[in-house]
Amino acid sequence: MPNIRTRFPPSPTGYLHIGGARTALFNWLYARHTGGEFILRIEDTDVERSTRQSADAIIESLKWMEITWDEGPYYQSDRLDIYQQYVQRLLETGHAYYCTCPPEILESKRKAALESGQPVRYDGTCREKSLDKSDDSVVRFRAPQTGTTIVNDRVKGDIAFQNHEMDDFIIQRQNGMPTYNFVVVVDDIDMQINTIIRGDDHLTNTARQILLYQAFDKTLPEFAHVPMVLGSDKSRLSKRHGAMSVLEYRDMGYLPDALINYLVRLGWSHGDQEIFSRKELVQKFSLDHIGRSAGIFNPEKLLAINAEHIRNNSPTTTYHYLKPFLNKYSDYQMSQTYVEKVVETLNKRSKTLVEMADSAYFYFQDNPMEYDPKPAKKFLNVNVVEPLKLLVQKLSNISQVDESLFENMLKEIASEQNIKIGAIAQAIRVALTGRKVSPGLIEMINVLGLKVVIKRLNDAISWIHDNNRQ
Repeated sequence: MPNIRTRFPPSPTGYLHIGGARTALFNWLYARHTGGEFILRIEDTDVERSTRQSADAIIESLKWMEITWDEGPYYQSDRLDIYQQYVQRLLETGHAYYCTCPPEILESKRKAALESGQPVRYDGTCREKSLDKSDDSVVRFRAPQTGTTIVNDRVKGDIAFQNHEMDDFIIQRQNGMPTYNFVVVVDDIDMQINTIIRGDDHLTNTARQILLYQAFDKTLPEFAHVPMVLGSDKSRLSKRHGAMSVLEYRDMGYLPDALINYLVRLGWSHGDQEIFSRKELVQKFSLDHIGRSAGIFNPEKLLAINAEHIRNNSPTTTYHYLKPFLNKYSDYQMSQTYVEKVVETLNKRSKTLVEMADSAYFYFQDNPMEYDPKPAKKFLNVNVVEPLKLLVQKLSNISQVDESLFENMLKEIASEQNIKIGAIAQAIRVALTGRKVSPGLIEMINVLGLKVVIKRLNDAISWIHDNNRQ
């Protein structure tokens, strides 16, 4: 069996969205699973809509997802001479011909066909005229008018298309630019692509492309057409369903491994397993387990999977992804070791990296805390001044503290001051974080260090005095 060669050929007319990202992922996983190659090709022959900015954004998205390619990126706009050679080959073998039908005549025929309920296809006016190239000519493929074209598909099985329903489609426009179906086949032949995994919205295109393979007398690649990703209302996925570009998910604090975990499960399964590491996906992915039903995009499910990956990741792994979100605390001199300790206190409480970075703000404050007014008013009051002072004294006499020792301290202070432990604990929490909700007290204390903790407790005592003067 030849070495598997797959490809991802996005059109750079916008950002990389969920559907395209899943297509890239399936091709990449299959190549990695089989020890084959994955090729990246930018299909930019649509000069009016394609932009380099979009191409760069697609490449940036793939890099963030850590979908690596073995060859490319190839740009179709750099390969026009190759396409011209293939056009000429079809003209010389009689599989293509020049057509000079005016666009306005073709449009009127199209409208007439629609109005009469007839199939819309070229009527072959120029098919047997043996025209020469001219300024107003296009090149059409001479499609067979009888017989059947069978798409042997790994996902959907055999699908038959009647050749008489496929017209003589254009392969080169009047301006010399080749068309989509033509360049795809030329590129896949030239790049020795032998496995094509793509959305089932391409099935009709595949039938036409098979005709081109046959005209070039080339072996067909293996096709696998995967169901589309749909919104919750079963319509084509769009932003109104909560779907966004890959880079938007990155900026919202999603992990790349969480996104690919979710995407691969939109159409592929391995028993009842939901959470996969990247390594597991490479080991277990196969075309045999791609389903025939459309995947339904669920933002809540994606968020839950992201939270699971954050919980499962090592602090070191999370640190590298979290670091860009900590730029807002750039004035604080943070070390990787310190941030990893911070992560350990927040990874079970955070669904996204943005949420984690927001929750971590108090770890990176040098100045007096900014207290949330409601919990500060409720918990930082004159009744906790003496308990906090006693805690400062106890903490000042030790070099480290564990959970048992800290609990005993609070019990002694509560008993001595006739105050509930909960009241002291909440005051400490607000003093250290400025908020009512936070990680466990001893977790935070061990990360912040006793020096910082004592300073913040003293700051809270001063704040209480300042806000309770007559």
